[in-house]
Amino acid sequence: MAVEIGASWDEWKDVLGRAVNTARTMGMSDERIENLAYQVGEYLATHARPASPEQRVLRELWGAGNEEEKKTLARLVAKVVDGGTIS
Repeated sequence: MAVEIGASWDEWKDVLGRAVNTARTMGMSDERIENLAYQVGEYLATHARPASPEQRVLRELWGAGNEEEKKTLARLVAKVVDGGTIS
């Protein structure tokens, strides 16, 4: 059963940004945050129904990528929602 992520693009980025900030506050490294972003991407690709055009594009890119490309996409999304501070 697919769940819908019912948020606008800006709301979705804000939620993810807060998650990255929380992880950083807990002392997680950029590498660990990127690994978690990849795991979240895998989960969302399987269980979530995109609610915005941007989410649909991300899902399509995720589906087209191999593992390394998915990790790059996850790293880029984490970087965008964190204001570019993830290395």
